[in-house]
Amino acid sequence: MRFLMTTKGGSRTPDAEMMAEMGAFIEEMTRTGVLLATGGLEPGGLRMISSGGEITVTDGPFTEAKEAIVSFALIEARSREEAVELARRFWKIVGDGEGSIQQVFGPEDAPGGGPR
Repeated sequence: MRFLMTTKGGSRTPDAEMMAEMGAFIEEMTRTGVLLATGGLEPGGLRMISSGGEITVTDGPFTEAKEAIVSFALIEARSREEAVELARRFWKIVGDGEGSIQQVFGPEDAPGGGPR
C-alpha cells in the first residue's frame, strides 16, 4: 500500500541535531524500501482550473504560509497503521505541526491490474 504524507510545517527550527535525526530516519526508510520519494515544495505553485473546455492557470501563493503544504513523502507500507506509526516518528523529530496521510491508488490497484 502506498501513502502520500504531507506536512504544513513544524514548530522546531531545523538545527544540527534535528537534521541528524531526520537524516538517520530517512536513511532507515530508504534502506528498508519504505521511502519511495520525499521532498520540499515551493511555497507558491500554480493553480489550474478547467471549466467548460477553458483552462486557467494562476500563480500562487493561495493560502497563508502556515497553511501551505511544505513537504511530502511517498511511502510503501503494509498497512494504514504502519503509515501512521511512521508519521508519528516523523513528528517526534520535527515537533508541533500539521500533516495528512492519504492512500495512493494506481493501475495496479484495479481489478486484474499489476505493474505495467
